[in-house]
Amino acid sequence: MPVWVAPAALFGVAGVAHLVRPAGFDTIVPRALPGPARAWTHGSGVAELALAAGFALPATRRATSRAAAAFLVAVWPANVQMAVDAWRSGSGARRAVTTLRLPLQVPLVRLALRAGR
Repeated sequence: MPVWVAPAALFGVAGVAHLVRPAGFDTIVPRALPGPARAWTHGSGVAELALAAGFALPATRRATSRAAAAFLVAVWPANVQMAVDAWRSGSGARRAVTTLRLPLQVPLVRLALRAGR
């Protein structure tokens, strides 16, 4: 299977999830961002769908890989917010999952970059 398929699928599923079930994503939008959380949730969902499509097109794959890596770095604060919120009022399992999720961004960035080669 070509390496670009995995990030295309991940971004596609994430994009659809952001648009179909936005409430869960609204809660992790960092409060420091201006405007309504829903706008950020929908915007990131649309961006993820665009990245999924970009990986699928050979002509845009290289640029998409860089954009995807930048996107993953840009949304990392939402993962931090999710972990902070879990430590404030979440269960032990939620604390563990959200904390362990933080370093996962590094291999995702690497995967995105590798997919553009």
